[in-house]
Amino acid sequence: MKEENDLFNNIYILRAEKRWTQKYVADQLNVTRQTIYSLESNKYNPSLKLAFEIALLFDKQIEDIFTYKRKGDS
Repeated sequence: MKEENDLFNNIYILRAEKRWTQKYVADQLNVTRQTIYSLESNKYNPSLKLAFEIALLFDKQIEDIFTYKRKGDS
């Protein structure tokens, strides 16, 4: 049986620190507000290009925003 892995992010926290709305972030990234909601809810994994654009928007490294965890890792 294939093990599932998960990608998590802290976009909600970074956005809150800057007091940016989901709509503002969406507009900056040229995506919908629903995309930002789905990202923050960990229901959607971004493309590599979008992940880089998010990192640039928040002036962070991708690893500062996204965390990849294998099942069973602590």
